[in-house]
Amino acid sequence: IMSGGGGGSGLRSYAALPVCVVEDHQDVLPFIYRAIGSKHLPASNISFVHLDSHPDLLIPVNMPADTVFDKEALFSELSIENWIMPAVYAGHISQVIWLHPPWAQQISEGKHDFLIGKDISTTTIRVTGTDHYFLSDGLYVPADQLENKKPLSLHVILINPTEALNNLEENDKAASAKRVKLSTDDTASTAPASSSVIPGDLDHSCSSGKNKGIQNTSTQNGTETLSEGSASCSSRNSECPIREVVEDVCQALQKGDACVLDIDLDFFSVKNPFKEMYTQTEYELLQELYSFKKPQRNATEEGLLDCVENRVHQLEDLEAAFADLCDSDDEETLQKWASYPGMKPLVQLVHSLKSRMETPDYEMVHQAGLTCDYIELPHHVSTEEEIEGLIRSIELLLKNMPKPTLVTIARSSLDDYCPSEQVDVIQEKVLGLLRSAYGSLDVHLDYSSSSSSV
Repeated sequence: IMSGGGGGSGLRSYAALPVCVVEDHQDVLPFIYRAIGSKHLPASNISFVHLDSHPDLLIPVNMPADTVFDKEALFSELSIENWIMPAVYAGHISQVIWLHPPWAQQISEGKHDFLIGKDISTTTIRVTGTDHYFLSDGLYVPADQLENKKPLSLHVILINPTEALNNLEENDKAASAKRVKLSTDDTASTAPASSSVIPGDLDHSCSSGKNKGIQNTSTQNGTETLSEGSASCSSRNSECPIREVVEDVCQALQKGDACVLDIDLDFFSVKNPFKEMYTQTEYELLQELYSFKKPQRNATEEGLLDCVENRVHQLEDLEAAFADLCDSDDEETLQKWASYPGMKPLVQLVHSLKSRMETPDYEMVHQAGLTCDYIELPHHVSTEEEIEGLIRSIELLLKNMPKPTLVTIARSSLDDYCPSEQVDVIQEKVLGLLRSAYGSLDVHLDYSSSSSSV
């Protein structure tokens, strides 16, 4: 389809594959925009392959849609959970392929086709997507309420490690939610049963190497060797999951004119930083306060709109309450807000926070609450074997899919999403994997040097 410089006509090619490494994920967007400006990427129909423990597919809730046409204003508005969709609305990205590890299940598996556009009544960016991920952030509107509509194909695909699956614990299977940049918002949707990990899924080589040039491989003394008719996989349809993934990704990429490969290092190992900031009781109280009342299973448009309206009011009340507590957290203010529907847990939460700290950061408490919805943020600090297993899966994928025009990488370590004690090792492994798949790289380390020793 494309090699190096992308598919569409008149595009320039890079001499070596550019790889941009940043700290906070939204900082990769200027790099992508520069590639569009320099005609290495087309201005539209870009496929975005996104490896991450978080979808990052939210939208800055109050940002006027037209902000996307002023680059500098746009970049200043974005945060780690909402930087991709504005580029979709701007017309650059037409499909997103979110590849997620087993412990991240925020959006249901499969293909989601929906519209993104400008809400006629509020002039903000909204979507017709009805997944709980969008509903719980109040982002859904019906199509007739949008103008300047752009279609988005979202593919959600599970990646299993090729080895060491048995170490995954039962309770990691359904982990899920949205993340925040420790001063932003985010959310989640429960995982379908089929997304659970089947130990042994990828313990065997694939029984047939016909599809997309994938070979049967086994490892001897650390080197990969081709093998004849290896044992077949024990997954559904007796097919090897990584081969299915390659087929799905290659098929999706055929529709785009160029491809950007985007990797968050927390794909390989991830923490929920709020778990360490608050006690278990406080965290449970936050979950109660911010819990999302899902719509009925086959809700009508009216039901979905009611759901979103109730959610928006709930979040506005919570934001106002914590803003008020920033000014004064005396008993009178507390009791006033606790009298609102569903706000009773606020009293116990604030009392607990005040017993542990002199002046609680109520803005941060609100940000933590926004990640609570109805299921927790992914939290899975991986073993070396699990990291290695995921690296191996991704290597098989990259060697069998078209070469991207450029690669972007986010460390996500300073706010503790990717464990700071693992981030440098993971980064080295990822750069090694990219060299193995693509040869020479033009690596830009665009983050402060102090961050590597944090």
